[in-house]
Amino acid sequence: MKLRQKILALAITPLILAVLAIALAVRYQAAQLAGQQRASVEAAYLASKEAELAHYVSLGTRSIAHLYESGRQDKATLDEAKAILAKLDYGDDGYFFVYDLQGKNLMHPRQPDLVGRNLWDLKDEHGNPTIQHLINQAKAGGGFVRYLWEKPSSGKIAPKLGYVVMLERWNWMLGTGIYLDDVDAALAKIDTQISSNIQYTLLWIAAIAIIIALIITLSGLALNISENRVADAKLKVLAQSVVRSQEEERARLSRDLHDGISQWLVSIKLQVESGIAKLTSPSSTPETARRSLDRAACQLNDVLGEVRRISHALRPALLDDLGLAAALDHLTREFSEHAGIDIMFASEGETDRLTDVGNTVLFRIAQETLTNIERHANATQVTVHLSGDKTGIVLTVTDDGIGFDVARIAEHPKRGIGLRNMHERVESVGGTFQLTSSPEGTRVIATLPRV
Repeated sequence: MKLRQKILALAITPLILAVLAIALAVRYQAAQLAGQQRASVEAAYLASKEAELAHYVSLGTRSIAHLYESGRQDKATLDEAKAILAKLDYGDDGYFFVYDLQGKNLMHPRQPDLVGRNLWDLKDEHGNPTIQHLINQAKAGGGFVRYLWEKPSSGKIAPKLGYVVMLERWNWMLGTGIYLDDVDAALAKIDTQISSNIQYTLLWIAAIAIIIALIITLSGLALNISENRVADAKLKVLAQSVVRSQEEERARLSRDLHDGISQWLVSIKLQVESGIAKLTSPSSTPETARRSLDRAACQLNDVLGEVRRISHALRPALLDDLGLAAALDHLTREFSEHAGIDIMFASEGETDRLTDVGNTVLFRIAQETLTNIERHANATQVTVHLSGDKTGIVLTVTDDGIGFDVARIAEHPKRGIGLRNMHERVESVGGTFQLTSSPEGTRVIATLPRV
Protein backbone atom coordinates (compact mmCIF):
# COMPACT_ATOMS: atom_id res chain seq x y z
CA MET A 1 0.00 0.00 0.00
CA LYS A 2 1.35 3.40 -0.99
CA LEU A 3 1.81 6.20 1.51
CA ARG A 4 -1.08 8.28 0.19
CA GLN A 5 -3.35 5.22 0.34
CA LYS A 6 -2.29 4.61 3.93
CA ILE A 7 -3.04 8.26 4.79
CA LEU A 8 -6.50 7.99 3.20
CA ALA A 9 -7.13 4.73 5.06
CA LEU A 10 -6.07 6.33 8.35
CA ALA A 11 -8.40 9.26 7.66
CA ILE A 12 -11.42 7.18 6.59
CA THR A 13 -11.15 4.23 9.01
CA PRO A 14 -11.79 6.28 12.20
CA LEU A 15 -14.71 7.95 10.42
CA ILE A 16 -16.25 4.60 9.50
CA LEU A 17 -15.74 3.27 13.03
CA ALA A 18 -17.27 6.42 14.51
CA VAL A 19 -20.27 6.18 12.16
CA LEU A 20 -20.75 2.51 13.04
CA ALA A 21 -20.61 3.35 16.74
CA ILE A 22 -23.15 6.16 16.22
CA ALA A 23 -25.40 3.85 14.19
CA LEU A 24 -25.30 1.17 16.89
CA ALA A 25 -26.00 3.75 19.59
CA VAL A 26 -28.89 5.21 17.58
CA ARG A 27 -30.31 1.75 16.95
CA TYR A 28 -30.03 0.81 20.62
CA GLN A 29 -31.62 4.05 21.82
CA ALA A 30 -34.35 3.80 19.19
CA ALA A 31 -35.12 0.22 20.27
CA GLN A 32 -35.27 1.34 23.90
CA LEU A 33 -37.60 4.22 23.05
CA ALA A 34 -39.70 1.95 20.84
CA GLY A 35 -40.09 -0.50 23.71
CA GLN A 36 -41.11 2.27 26.06
CA GLN A 37 -43.53 3.72 23.53
CA ARG A 38 -45.06 0.31 22.86
CA ALA A 39 -45.49 -0.32 26.58
CA SER A 40 -47.11 3.10 27.03
CA VAL A 41 -49.51 2.56 24.12
CA GLU A 42 -50.37 -0.94 25.31
CA ALA A 43 -50.98 0.31 28.85
CA ALA A 44 -53.21 3.09 27.52
CA TYR A 45 -55.18 0.64 25.33
CA LEU A 46 -55.63 -1.82 28.16
CA ALA A 47 -56.65 0.91 30.59
CA SER A 48 -59.37 2.06 28.21
CA LYS A 49 -60.48 -1.54 27.63
CA GLU A 50 -60.60 -2.24 31.37
CA ALA A 51 -62.65 0.88 32.00
CA GLU A 52 -64.99 -0.15 29.20
CA LEU A 53 -65.38 -3.67 30.58
CA ALA A 54 -66.05 -2.42 34.09
CA HIS A 55 -68.77 -0.19 32.66
CA TYR A 56 -70.32 -3.10 30.73
CA VAL A 57 -70.36 -5.39 33.76
CA SER A 58 -71.87 -2.63 35.87
CA LEU A 59 -74.54 -2.16 33.21
CA GLY A 60 -75.23 -5.91 33.20
CA THR A 61 -75.57 -6.21 36.97
CA ARG A 62 -77.90 -3.19 37.08
CA SER A 63 -80.08 -4.65 34.34
CA ILE A 64 -80.85 -7.71 36.52
CA ALA A 65 -80.57 -5.97 39.86
CA HIS A 66 -84.37 -5.96 40.40
CA LEU A 67 -84.45 -9.73 40.01
CA TYR A 68 -81.32 -10.42 42.01
CA GLU A 69 -82.33 -8.18 44.89
CA SER A 70 -85.85 -9.65 45.00
CA GLY A 71 -84.39 -12.71 46.75
CA ARG A 72 -86.07 -15.15 44.35
CA GLN A 73 -84.07 -18.10 43.02
CA ASP A 74 -86.72 -20.00 41.13
CA LYS A 75 -86.12 -21.17 37.58
CA ALA A 76 -88.40 -18.55 36.05
CA THR A 77 -86.52 -15.74 37.74
CA LEU A 78 -83.13 -17.16 36.69
CA ASP A 79 -84.34 -17.71 33.10
CA GLU A 80 -85.62 -14.13 32.97
CA ALA A 81 -82.22 -12.85 34.15
CA LYS A 82 -80.45 -14.96 31.53
CA ALA A 83 -82.77 -13.63 28.82
CA ILE A 84 -82.04 -10.05 29.84
CA LEU A 85 -78.28 -10.67 29.85
CA ALA A 86 -78.39 -12.46 26.48
CA LYS A 87 -79.89 -9.38 24.88
CA LEU A 88 -77.18 -7.10 26.29
CA ASP A 89 -74.73 -7.51 23.45
CA TYR A 90 -72.48 -4.82 21.96
CA GLY A 91 -70.92 -5.03 18.56
CA ASP A 92 -70.30 -8.29 16.75
CA ASP A 93 -68.19 -9.83 19.48
CA GLY A 94 -69.45 -8.25 22.71
CA TYR A 95 -71.67 -10.44 24.91
CA PHE A 96 -72.25 -11.61 28.48
CA PHE A 97 -71.75 -15.17 29.71
CA VAL A 98 -72.86 -16.99 32.87
CA TYR A 99 -71.34 -20.07 34.57
CA ASP A 100 -72.12 -21.79 37.81
CA LEU A 101 -69.30 -22.32 40.28
CA GLN A 102 -68.75 -25.91 39.08
CA GLY A 103 -67.86 -24.73 35.57
CA LYS A 104 -71.16 -25.44 33.84
CA ASN A 105 -72.15 -22.93 31.17
CA LEU A 106 -75.58 -21.48 31.91
CA MET A 107 -75.81 -18.81 29.17
CA HIS A 108 -73.77 -18.01 26.04
CA PRO A 109 -75.58 -16.00 23.34
CA ARG A 110 -72.83 -16.41 20.69
CA GLN A 111 -72.06 -20.11 21.27
CA PRO A 112 -75.37 -21.75 22.32
CA ASP A 113 -73.85 -25.19 21.82
CA LEU A 114 -71.85 -24.62 24.99
CA VAL A 115 -74.93 -24.10 27.15
CA GLY A 116 -75.40 -26.94 29.63
CA ARG A 117 -71.84 -28.22 29.18
CA ASN A 118 -69.37 -28.44 32.05
CA LEU A 119 -66.20 -26.68 30.93
CA TRP A 120 -64.32 -26.88 34.20
CA ASP A 121 -61.44 -28.83 32.59
CA LEU A 122 -61.34 -26.72 29.40
CA LYS A 123 -57.76 -25.61 28.61
CA ASP A 124 -56.36 -23.33 25.94
CA GLU A 125 -53.50 -24.15 23.55
CA HIS A 126 -50.97 -23.27 26.25
CA GLY A 127 -52.53 -25.65 28.78
CA ASN A 128 -54.16 -22.96 30.93
CA PRO A 129 -57.55 -23.89 32.52
CA THR A 130 -59.63 -21.00 31.23
CA ILE A 131 -62.91 -21.46 33.11
CA GLN A 132 -61.15 -22.27 36.37
CA HIS A 133 -59.24 -18.97 36.18
CA LEU A 134 -62.42 -17.03 35.54
CA ILE A 135 -64.30 -18.67 38.45
CA ASN A 136 -61.37 -18.27 40.83
CA GLN A 137 -61.11 -14.56 39.95
CA ALA A 138 -64.86 -14.14 40.56
CA LYS A 139 -64.57 -15.88 43.95
CA ALA A 140 -61.65 -13.57 44.80
CA GLY A 141 -63.94 -10.56 44.50
CA GLY A 142 -64.05 -10.16 40.75
CA GLY A 143 -61.63 -8.58 38.34
CA PHE A 144 -59.84 -8.87 35.03
CA VAL A 145 -58.59 -12.07 33.43
CA ARG A 146 -56.64 -12.45 30.17
CA TYR A 147 -57.27 -15.65 28.24
CA LEU A 148 -57.72 -17.12 24.77
CA TRP A 149 -61.19 -17.67 23.29
CA GLU A 150 -62.83 -18.15 19.94
CA LYS A 151 -63.85 -14.88 18.32
CA PRO A 152 -67.46 -15.20 16.97
CA SER A 153 -67.00 -12.89 13.99
CA SER A 154 -63.92 -14.70 12.64
CA GLY A 155 -64.17 -18.16 14.23
CA LYS A 156 -60.49 -17.95 15.21
CA ILE A 157 -58.87 -18.11 18.62
CA ALA A 158 -57.87 -14.62 19.77
CA PRO A 159 -56.58 -13.03 22.99
CA LYS A 160 -59.36 -11.70 25.17
CA LEU A 161 -59.61 -9.52 28.27
CA GLY A 162 -62.50 -10.61 30.51
CA TYR A 163 -64.10 -9.05 33.59
CA VAL A 164 -66.03 -11.31 35.95
CA VAL A 165 -68.08 -10.81 39.15
CA MET A 166 -69.72 -13.22 41.62
CA LEU A 167 -73.46 -13.38 42.14
CA GLU A 168 -73.38 -15.28 45.44
CA ARG A 169 -77.14 -15.76 45.96
CA TRP A 170 -77.46 -17.55 42.63
CA ASN A 171 -73.93 -19.11 42.71
CA TRP A 172 -73.27 -17.51 39.35
CA MET A 173 -70.16 -16.16 37.71
CA LEU A 174 -71.21 -13.29 35.47
CA GLY A 175 -68.74 -11.88 32.99
CA THR A 176 -68.03 -10.27 29.66
CA GLY A 177 -64.91 -9.63 27.61
CA ILE A 178 -63.28 -7.67 24.84
CA TYR A 179 -61.04 -9.27 22.25
CA LEU A 180 -57.53 -7.81 22.09
CA ASP A 181 -56.53 -8.72 18.55
CA ASP A 182 -57.19 -5.13 17.48
CA VAL A 183 -54.78 -4.01 20.22
CA ASP A 184 -52.16 -6.47 18.97
CA ALA A 185 -52.70 -5.23 15.41
CA ALA A 186 -52.26 -1.63 16.52
CA LEU A 187 -49.08 -2.52 18.44
CA ALA A 188 -47.75 -4.49 15.46
CA LYS A 189 -48.39 -1.46 13.26
CA ILE A 190 -46.47 0.70 15.73
CA ASP A 191 -43.62 -1.83 15.77
CA THR A 192 -43.48 -1.83 11.97
CA GLN A 193 -43.50 1.96 11.81
CA ILE A 194 -40.77 2.26 14.44
CA SER A 195 -38.64 -0.38 12.68
CA SER A 196 -39.10 1.48 9.40
CA ASN A 197 -38.09 4.76 11.05
CA ILE A 198 -34.98 3.14 12.56
CA GLN A 199 -33.93 1.72 9.20
CA TYR A 200 -34.61 5.05 7.52
CA THR A 201 -32.40 6.79 10.10
CA LEU A 202 -29.62 4.20 9.63
CA LEU A 203 -29.82 4.68 5.86
CA TRP A 204 -29.42 8.42 6.36
CA ILE A 205 -26.39 7.83 8.59
CA ALA A 206 -24.89 5.47 6.01
CA ALA A 207 -25.51 7.98 3.21
CA ILE A 208 -23.91 10.79 5.22
CA ALA A 209 -20.94 8.54 6.02
CA ILE A 210 -20.49 7.64 2.35
CA ILE A 211 -20.70 11.29 1.30
CA ILE A 212 -18.16 12.33 3.95
CA ALA A 213 -15.86 9.46 2.94
CA LEU A 214 -16.09 10.55 -0.70
CA ILE A 215 -15.37 14.16 0.29
CA ILE A 216 -12.34 13.05 2.31
CA THR A 217 -11.14 10.85 -0.56
CA LEU A 218 -11.59 13.58 -3.15
CA SER A 219 -9.99 16.14 -0.85
CA GLY A 220 -7.11 13.76 -0.25
CA LEU A 221 -6.68 13.22 -3.97
CA ALA A 222 -6.82 16.96 -4.64
CA LEU A 223 -4.34 17.61 -1.83
CA ASN A 224 -2.15 14.80 -3.12
CA ILE A 225 -2.16 16.30 -6.61
CA SER A 226 -1.38 19.73 -5.17
CA GLU A 227 1.37 18.33 -2.95
CA ASN A 228 2.80 16.41 -5.89
CA ARG A 229 2.93 19.59 -7.91
CA VAL A 230 4.58 21.47 -5.06
CA ALA A 231 7.00 18.60 -4.52
CA ASP A 232 7.81 18.48 -8.22
CA ALA A 233 8.43 22.22 -8.21
CA LYS A 234 10.67 21.89 -5.15
CA LEU A 235 12.51 18.97 -6.74
CA LYS A 236 13.10 21.03 -9.87
CA VAL A 237 14.41 23.93 -7.80
CA LEU A 238 16.53 21.54 -5.75
CA ALA A 239 17.87 19.84 -8.87
CA GLN A 240 18.69 23.21 -10.35
CA SER A 241 20.41 24.28 -7.13
CA VAL A 242 22.38 21.01 -7.03
CA VAL A 243 23.45 21.45 -10.64
CA ARG A 244 24.28 25.10 -9.97
CA SER A 245 26.26 24.16 -6.88
CA GLN A 246 28.11 21.48 -8.80
CA GLU A 247 28.92 23.92 -11.59
CA GLU A 248 30.05 26.56 -9.10
CA GLU A 249 32.25 23.99 -7.35
CA ARG A 250 33.68 22.83 -10.66
CA ALA A 251 34.31 26.42 -11.70
CA ARG A 252 36.07 27.10 -8.40
CA LEU A 253 38.20 23.98 -8.77
CA SER A 254 38.95 24.95 -12.34
CA ARG A 255 40.06 28.42 -11.24
CA ASP A 256 42.15 26.98 -8.42
CA LEU A 257 43.81 24.50 -10.76
CA HIS A 258 44.31 26.98 -13.60
CA ASP A 259 45.22 30.10 -11.67
CA GLY A 260 47.26 28.39 -8.97
CA ILE A 261 48.50 24.89 -9.56
CA SER A 262 48.72 25.09 -13.36
CA GLN A 263 50.76 28.30 -13.30
CA TRP A 264 53.03 26.98 -10.57
CA LEU A 265 53.59 23.75 -12.53
CA VAL A 266 54.47 25.74 -15.65
CA SER A 267 56.92 27.83 -13.62
CA ILE A 268 58.39 24.67 -12.03
CA LYS A 269 58.76 23.14 -15.51
CA LEU A 270 60.61 26.22 -16.73
CA GLN A 271 62.85 26.27 -13.61
CA VAL A 272 63.68 22.57 -14.04
CA GLU A 273 64.40 23.02 -17.75
CA SER A 274 66.56 26.03 -16.94
CA GLY A 275 68.50 24.05 -14.35
CA ILE A 276 69.03 21.17 -16.75
CA ALA A 277 70.19 23.56 -19.46
CA LYS A 278 72.62 25.19 -17.05
CA LEU A 279 73.95 21.80 -16.00
CA THR A 280 74.69 20.87 -19.63
CA SER A 281 76.04 24.30 -20.59
CA PRO A 282 79.86 24.52 -20.44
CA SER A 283 79.65 28.20 -19.59
CA SER A 284 77.42 27.73 -16.54
CA THR A 285 78.48 26.69 -13.08
CA PRO A 286 76.75 24.01 -10.99
CA GLU A 287 75.83 26.70 -8.45
CA THR A 288 73.73 28.52 -11.02
CA ALA A 289 71.89 25.34 -11.96
CA ARG A 290 71.34 24.56 -8.25
CA ARG A 291 69.63 27.90 -7.65
CA SER A 292 67.15 27.17 -10.47
CA LEU A 293 66.38 23.73 -9.08
CA ASP A 294 66.01 25.13 -5.53
CA ARG A 295 63.42 27.64 -6.75
CA ALA A 296 61.62 24.79 -8.50
CA ALA A 297 61.60 22.76 -5.25
CA CYS A 298 60.17 25.72 -3.28
CA GLN A 299 57.43 26.21 -5.84
CA LEU A 300 56.73 22.48 -5.74
CA ASN A 301 56.17 22.76 -1.96
CA ASP A 302 53.71 25.59 -2.63
CA VAL A 303 51.89 23.36 -5.14
CA LEU A 304 51.63 20.57 -2.54
CA GLY A 305 50.19 23.04 -0.02
CA GLU A 306 47.64 24.23 -2.54
CA VAL A 307 46.66 20.64 -3.34
CA ARG A 308 46.19 19.95 0.38
CA ARG A 309 44.06 23.08 0.70
CA ILE A 310 41.81 22.08 -2.18
CA SER A 311 41.57 18.50 -0.88
CA HIS A 312 40.70 19.74 2.60
CA ALA A 313 37.96 21.94 1.19
CA LEU A 314 36.46 18.98 -0.65
CA ARG A 315 36.69 16.46 2.19
CA PRO A 316 39.00 17.14 5.16
CA ALA A 317 41.05 14.11 6.11
CA LEU A 318 40.92 15.26 9.74
CA LEU A 319 37.16 14.59 9.76
CA ASP A 320 37.79 10.91 9.12
CA ASP A 321 41.03 10.58 11.09
CA LEU A 322 40.55 12.69 14.24
CA GLY A 323 36.83 13.49 14.29
CA LEU A 324 34.49 16.46 14.00
CA ALA A 325 36.00 18.63 16.74
CA ALA A 326 39.51 18.48 15.25
CA ALA A 327 38.20 19.17 11.76
CA LEU A 328 36.22 22.21 12.95
CA ASP A 329 39.25 23.48 14.88
CA HIS A 330 41.38 23.26 11.75
CA LEU A 331 38.62 24.86 9.66
CA THR A 332 38.25 27.84 12.01
CA ARG A 333 42.04 28.43 12.13
CA GLU A 334 42.25 28.37 8.34
CA PHE A 335 39.24 30.67 8.09
CA SER A 336 40.75 33.13 10.56
CA GLU A 337 44.02 33.24 8.63
CA HIS A 338 42.32 33.49 5.27
CA ALA A 339 39.53 35.99 6.10
CA GLY A 340 41.37 38.00 8.73
CA ILE A 341 38.48 37.67 11.19
CA ASP A 342 38.96 36.88 14.87
CA ILE A 343 37.35 33.48 15.42
CA MET A 344 37.11 31.37 18.56
CA PHE A 345 36.36 27.64 18.59
CA ALA A 346 35.32 25.66 21.67
CA SER A 347 34.25 22.07 22.14
CA GLU A 348 32.78 20.34 25.19
CA GLY A 349 31.16 17.05 26.06
CA GLU A 350 31.05 13.90 23.94
CA THR A 351 31.06 15.04 20.33
CA ASP A 352 32.21 11.85 18.65
CA ARG A 353 28.93 9.88 18.77
CA LEU A 354 27.69 10.74 15.29
CA THR A 355 27.69 8.79 12.04
CA ASP A 356 30.00 9.78 9.19
CA VAL A 357 27.02 11.39 7.50
CA GLY A 358 26.21 13.39 10.65
CA ASN A 359 29.81 14.58 11.00
CA THR A 360 29.83 15.65 7.36
CA VAL A 361 26.51 17.51 7.75
CA LEU A 362 27.73 19.58 10.73
CA PHE A 363 31.09 20.26 9.06
CA ARG A 364 29.36 21.48 5.88
CA ILE A 365 26.99 23.63 7.96
CA ALA A 366 29.99 25.28 9.64
CA GLN A 367 31.80 25.64 6.31
CA GLU A 368 28.78 27.21 4.58
CA THR A 369 28.11 29.52 7.53
CA LEU A 370 31.70 30.77 7.67
CA THR A 371 31.66 31.36 3.92
CA ASN A 372 28.48 33.44 4.24
CA ILE A 373 30.00 35.40 7.13
CA GLU A 374 33.06 36.22 5.05
CA ARG A 375 30.98 37.31 2.06
CA HIS A 376 28.08 39.17 3.64
CA ALA A 377 28.28 39.72 7.41
CA ASN A 378 31.07 42.33 7.81
CA ALA A 379 31.78 40.64 11.13
CA THR A 380 34.82 41.18 13.34
CA GLN A 381 34.27 38.30 15.74
CA VAL A 382 32.96 34.79 15.21
CA THR A 383 32.34 32.04 17.76
CA VAL A 384 31.99 28.36 16.84
CA HIS A 385 30.81 26.12 19.67
CA LEU A 386 30.39 22.33 19.52
CA SER A 387 28.77 20.53 22.46
CA GLY A 388 27.51 17.02 23.08
CA ASP A 389 25.32 15.38 25.72
CA LYS A 390 23.12 12.31 26.09
CA THR A 391 20.48 13.63 23.71
CA GLY A 392 22.56 14.90 20.79
CA ILE A 393 25.27 17.10 19.30
CA VAL A 394 24.77 20.86 18.93
CA LEU A 395 26.77 23.14 16.63
CA THR A 396 26.39 26.89 17.24
CA VAL A 397 27.96 29.57 15.04
CA THR A 398 27.57 33.19 16.17
CA ASP A 399 28.89 36.41 14.59
CA ASP A 400 28.64 40.14 15.35
CA GLY A 401 27.88 41.14 11.77
CA ILE A 402 25.18 43.34 10.30
CA GLY A 403 22.61 40.55 10.05
CA PHE A 404 19.92 40.15 7.40
CA ASP A 405 16.18 39.61 6.86
CA VAL A 406 15.82 35.83 7.23
CA ALA A 407 12.31 35.59 5.72
CA ARG A 408 13.17 37.66 2.66
CA ILE A 409 16.40 35.80 1.97
CA ALA A 410 14.73 32.41 2.45
CA GLU A 411 12.10 33.28 -0.17
CA HIS A 412 14.66 34.62 -2.66
CA PRO A 413 15.00 32.11 -5.54
CA LYS A 414 18.77 32.49 -5.76
CA ARG A 415 20.08 33.88 -2.50
CA GLY A 416 18.09 31.45 -0.35
CA ILE A 417 19.63 28.30 -1.82
CA GLY A 418 22.38 28.10 0.81
CA LEU A 419 19.89 28.34 3.68
CA ARG A 420 17.62 25.73 2.11
CA ASN A 421 20.57 23.43 1.59
CA MET A 422 21.51 23.72 5.28
CA HIS A 423 17.91 23.06 6.32
CA GLU A 424 17.69 20.01 4.06
CA ARG A 425 21.06 18.65 5.15
CA VAL A 426 20.06 18.74 8.82
CA GLU A 427 16.52 17.41 8.27
CA SER A 428 17.83 14.53 6.13
CA VAL A 429 19.53 13.05 9.22
CA GLY A 430 16.64 13.75 11.62
CA GLY A 431 18.04 16.97 13.12
CA THR A 432 16.76 20.50 13.63
CA PHE A 433 18.06 23.76 12.19
CA GLN A 434 17.53 27.23 13.71
CA LEU A 435 18.58 30.58 12.28
CA THR A 436 18.12 33.97 13.92
CA SER A 437 19.50 37.29 12.68
CA SER A 438 19.34 40.94 13.68
CA PRO A 439 21.49 44.05 13.22
CA GLU A 440 23.50 42.86 16.26
CA GLY A 441 24.52 39.62 14.58
CA THR A 442 23.47 36.18 13.37
CA ARG A 443 23.23 32.82 15.10
CA VAL A 444 23.04 29.39 13.48
CA ILE A 445 22.14 26.34 15.61
CA ALA A 446 22.22 22.82 14.16
CA THR A 447 21.22 19.91 16.41
CA LEU A 448 21.64 16.24 15.51
CA PRO A 449 20.46 13.28 17.59
CA ARG A 450 22.96 10.72 18.86
CA VAL A 451 23.18 7.36 17.17
